[in-house]
Amino acid sequence: MSLFWRIFALNAVVLGSATALLLWAPVTVSVPVVLTEAVILVAGLAVMLVANAALLRIGLAPLDRLTRLMATVDLLRPGQRLPEGGRGETADLIRTFNAMLERLEHERASSSARALFAQEAERRRIAQELHDEVGQSMTAILLALERAADEAEEPLRGELRQAQEITRGSLDEVRRLVRRLRPGVLEDLGLVSALTSLTSEFATHVGLRVVRRFEAGLPVLEQQTELVLYRVAQEALTNAARHAEAGQVEVSLHHTDEAVVLSVADDGRGTGAAPEGAGMRGMRERALLIGATLDVISQPQAGTTLRLTVPLPRKQP
Repeated sequence: MSLFWRIFALNAVVLGSATALLLWAPVTVSVPVVLTEAVILVAGLAVMLVANAALLRIGLAPLDRLTRLMATVDLLRPGQRLPEGGRGETADLIRTFNAMLERLEHERASSSARALFAQEAERRRIAQELHDEVGQSMTAILLALERAADEAEEPLRGELRQAQEITRGSLDEVRRLVRRLRPGVLEDLGLVSALTSLTSEFATHVGLRVVRRFEAGLPVLEQQTELVLYRVAQEALTNAARHAEAGQVEVSLHHTDEAVVLSVADDGRGTGAAPEGAGMRGMRERALLIGATLDVISQPQAGTTLRLTVPLPRKQP
């Protein structure tokens, strides 16, 4: 039955019931209308309106659920669907909407994958240029300053030594940027070593206390999965340093028979009701690439815990 005929039938039931009551009920209407008759008619109208509203509420309930889902749906949190039971136009509309959500989620995941792959390629290119061009040029400057300082006399020698130290510090900063842009240790030594290096560097430059809890015997993961885990940990540590006002961050990595779980927890002020920023949404997009689930638990003055759950491939029996 179409939505039009469903609403028509509901109204017909209410109006037919009201007509039957007028026909068979021992009630008459005088001219002019007596107060008791007016009270009876008004009460009957109220009952009719309430019954009509209740029946319409029941009949249009699927549309209300669809409207709420359309207002709150987020493509970065896939899997939100409405039950497709029932018949008629409403059921067809729900099925069409669910199919549209599935298609949009697939297209969003594909476009995000292309964007993130391009981003990683650009990171590698910039890191290579920094290493090959800027790094080598600064190394040449450092050597030239050292030779000049050895041959110069005071006070020029002291100034050259100072310039040499400034150049050395800048070179170290360039190398640190290269490591952030392209985690070579991840490709060479694996995820645990890369996270260890990342957290050590973070503790040194930021000053927060970092606690590491990395479980031994982690399963072998694909390179793309390891990169997503590394980038999520990197972004979570950056958020903790910039926004959380935390004193300690705990980074843990463990696994079960079904998943590998990365957790980054700080003891800061929490995010409260603040909307998610670009960094958090970027982490959700990365999680979608590998079919992972990203959960954020935040409480005021109790810190924030970010948990990335990566499902493992099912073992063949």
